[in-house]
Amino acid sequence: MNRFRMIAALALIYMVFAILLNSVGTVILQSIYTFGVGKPQASLLELFKDLPIAITSFLVASFLPLLGYRRAMMIALAIVAVACVLMPMFPGFHTTELLFTCVGVSFALVKVSVYSSIGLLTDDKAEHGRLTNTIEGVFMVGVLIAGWLFSAFVDRSAPANPSWLNVYWLLAVICVLVIALLATSRMDESAARSEEGKSMRGSLLEMVHLFVRPLVYVFLASAFLYVLIEQSFGTWLPTFNNEILKLPNAMSIQMASILAATTAIGRIGAGQVLRRVRWYTLLNICVLGMGAVVLLVLPLARGVVTNPHVGWLNAPAAAYLIPLIGLLMAPIYPVINSVALSSLPKPSHAAMTGLIVIFSALGGTLGSRITAIVFSRFNGIDAFYFSLVPMTLILVTLFFFKRETDRHGKGGQPARISLAGK
Repeated sequence: MNRFRMIAALALIYMVFAILLNSVGTVILQSIYTFGVGKPQASLLELFKDLPIAITSFLVASFLPLLGYRRAMMIALAIVAVACVLMPMFPGFHTTELLFTCVGVSFALVKVSVYSSIGLLTDDKAEHGRLTNTIEGVFMVGVLIAGWLFSAFVDRSAPANPSWLNVYWLLAVICVLVIALLATSRMDESAARSEEGKSMRGSLLEMVHLFVRPLVYVFLASAFLYVLIEQSFGTWLPTFNNEILKLPNAMSIQMASILAATTAIGRIGAGQVLRRVRWYTLLNICVLGMGAVVLLVLPLARGVVTNPHVGWLNAPAAAYLIPLIGLLMAPIYPVINSVALSSLPKPSHAAMTGLIVIFSALGGTLGSRITAIVFSRFNGIDAFYFSLVPMTLILVTLFFFKRETDRHGKGGQPARISLAGK
């Protein structure tokens, strides 16, 4: 096996998909300007991204070992490369919908393949953990890059100019280069082929059996509510910066990248905090802190007037303070995932992961859709205030989730905290 080359390929693949997946907020903002679509229609891009992830993740488990993980990653990159080329060649909102459908399908292939490949490339649990965290850290780097990369192609003097679509030529080239890297690499996948006998029907039955367990459905409710909150802010923050805080398009996109930075810091920091604070206490503090940020910071966004000379040094305070919610939001999802998985027998982890992906995708779609409707009918401030509803509900689900984990005798610290998002 070309171990180093394969690891480099996995990291680059995750970075490419981090950029594409987290560009949806930017693309929504630019689609409103360039293609003249309304906010509710633009919010459908989350649906076109998340539903294919959920459906494909459910379907691929039964045949992916037969197809081969390296081959599946190459196919996924090829699909995305073609979709990226179509964006500047056939500019339009329907092409954008096609792009995110392709990104969703491809990411499902990539996520299963990458995580399965990590097990093939490592020899023990410690090495597996280090490589997983490294690749997940690269994902966060891609999230940070996304806003700055797209904003570099936005015409500051004419935001509706479709020049921003040229970023997809660059992304297509990167996809082709990573395909070439994979094509010239080798990985022994024989250890994974023992799983190929598992049928789709068996996977479905296992998910159904898990779903009726109180621990599982309380956890899934918590995960669903978290992703609903996360996508509300993550997807609509560029538009909020532009329409409510009166920032130029390019700067709105760049300022939104602060949320990705605070989320990365929050996830890394949470791993240290959990050495001294119980997970349930930490998550309650985080949710209450998120509510406090919403209540204290959103009033600062009212009455902002357009400043033709606005820059990083004189931007409205709310533009810097709202992304701080990422520090508090960051630990919730990886911690509840870790606690839930460590409370279940290992043979159930694969089916549980499928349920996590499905409910995360549904929560992301619904969160973006609700925010779009409130944003369109009222304003962005009210749309972000609405996040207080799922924040309140997640406090309730966390209480029942803690009770169920205690019943399973696994109510302590999670064994290892994942630093990745959904």
